[in-house]
Amino acid sequence: MMARLVMKFGGTSVADLDRIRNVATHVKREVEAGHQVAVVVSAMAGTTNQLVTWTKEAAALHDAREYDAVVSAGEQISVGLLAIALQEMGVSARSWLGWQIPILTDDAHGAARIADVDAAKLGERIDQGQVAVIAGFQGISPDGRIATLGRGGSDTSAVAVAAALNAERCDIYTDVDGVYTTDPRIVSKAKKLDKISYEEMLEMASLGAKVLQTRSVELAMVHNVRLQVRSSFDAPDSPQGTGSGSSYVGPGTLVCGEEEIVEQEVVSGIAYTKDEAKITLIKVADQPGVAARIFGPLADAAINVDMIVQNVSEDGERTDLTFTVPVADLERAVSVIEAACDTIGYEQILSDTDVVKVSVIGIGMRSHAGVAQKMFQTLADKGINLQVISTSEIKVSVLISAEYTELAVRALHSAYGLDDEAAA
Repeated sequence: MMARLVMKFGGTSVADLDRIRNVATHVKREVEAGHQVAVVVSAMAGTTNQLVTWTKEAAALHDAREYDAVVSAGEQISVGLLAIALQEMGVSARSWLGWQIPILTDDAHGAARIADVDAAKLGERIDQGQVAVIAGFQGISPDGRIATLGRGGSDTSAVAVAAALNAERCDIYTDVDGVYTTDPRIVSKAKKLDKISYEEMLEMASLGAKVLQTRSVELAMVHNVRLQVRSSFDAPDSPQGTGSGSSYVGPGTLVCGEEEIVEQEVVSGIAYTKDEAKITLIKVADQPGVAARIFGPLADAAINVDMIVQNVSEDGERTDLTFTVPVADLERAVSVIEAACDTIGYEQILSDTDVVKVSVIGIGMRSHAGVAQKMFQTLADKGINLQVISTSEIKVSVLISAEYTELAVRALHSAYGLDDEAAA
């Protein structure tokens, strides 16, 4: 039986004609293996940024619908060129824009969300043996206009198409060859994971691992779409499986449900993110409702608050409260808090961007005790002070001074037995 596969290639993978031909070779390999293939591609590297720049130069305050008309043009070029390259190789292929499928979205131009994918016509063409080359990052809004999906839009497009086509797998081709236990640039002994659960990947994606966008992983988990991270720069020499029942998925990392992971490690990876800024309010009134008066205005301003810690009040009257926000929102967050100073009641506000959040992630934490204790002890042994701590069912995060980032990541990677000794 033929398997339906969705293959997604990002901007660096289609950066020029040589790379587009390389992508076409990857696609041809799967077609020759007997698979039905849909390909989702991004704009050529740098194209979208240039289109955004031109739009902003044309008018600082511009119509979001016209913004979408401009920035969606990059994908139209990519799909046309890839379809031509495939045809030149003897592969039947046709390009599809978001509105032609159609990929239906809401009306939030520039950051639209996918409402539905009508894959009937797409499925018919694929059944006939034609490769569908689909423009990522775009769909059609309720008013019939092109709508773009915002950050991570092409990954999200690919997962949505895979769900609509009931594809066996969605292969995300990037400039890395899989998901690693931590950043290989910091830890040379980092190991590539064969499999990782949706939940773990969500945590890693939100905590600094840039391999997959959070939105696409969320969508994959909801629709149970198996994702595989592969490198588009590997030699395209072997098919990805031999049919819909194949268990062979080749190199890369498979993102899937927990039930597919036979041996679950206690800790799967160490992630870090420098996109954190710390805000501390000194001597806040220790009384009911004060937290609502702080975090309410921040929520109204669409500022996401992550880690929160409140010191114990000795006199029952005043306490210190610390929380983190994205670095990009720091200035705005401070302004919001200062504007609400009279209603909050604090003596001083401090901010710090010289911090990093380091996290230990693993679904095995659910059934193993002592994970947090080992993290705290390991960092203490290295003389690293913990400024803020937060936990979830499968994650423990700490905020530390940025100067200790590499030391902390390496120490934790070793402490949890994640080092690949073969890489030493």
